[in-house]
Amino acid sequence: MTRTCLSLLAALLAVAACDRPEPNPATDPAEPVDTPEAAAPPAAPPPGSGTIQPGAGPRSFVGRWAADVSWCPNTTGPEQPIEITTTRFEGYENSCAIASIDQVADGYEATLTCTAEGVVSSERVRMAVAGQALRLTWLNRDNAVVTLTKCTTLEDTPAG
Repeated sequence: MTRTCLSLLAALLAVAACDRPEPNPATDPAEPVDTPEAAAPPAAPPPGSGTIQPGAGPRSFVGRWAADVSWCPNTTGPEQPIEITTTRFEGYENSCAIASIDQVADGYEATLTCTAEGVVSSERVRMAVAGQALRLTWLNRDNAVVTLTKCTTLEDTPAG
């Protein structure tokens, strides 16, 4: 009886061994596993990145801003507001993508990739909001400072 059990067990192990696929050689890697987990983005940015990605983080700087509140209704010309979103910084005759943004003690420092009159450039700006005022410090323009006022809706803004 023991001999029969051993023979049966050996036969089962032989059949189980036949069903196992051979491992791929090192020169022929297996196809990647396609699962929902493999396609999901990481839960956190890679360590040491230190950058808030465009479209994320607080939005205190988002809005329409003008050097003079009477410019708020304007939609054309040099005396019009700039528009800032979490991914764009749009002004008169220039258009900028926010390439990266870092939170700092007094606001945010952003790297902008701008196109103005067909020329592409990189700009660094610090944005600090206090109430309805936005203080822009142009870091690569000798720290030039511009203070802007937040525009409300066109209906709420007095015409100039």
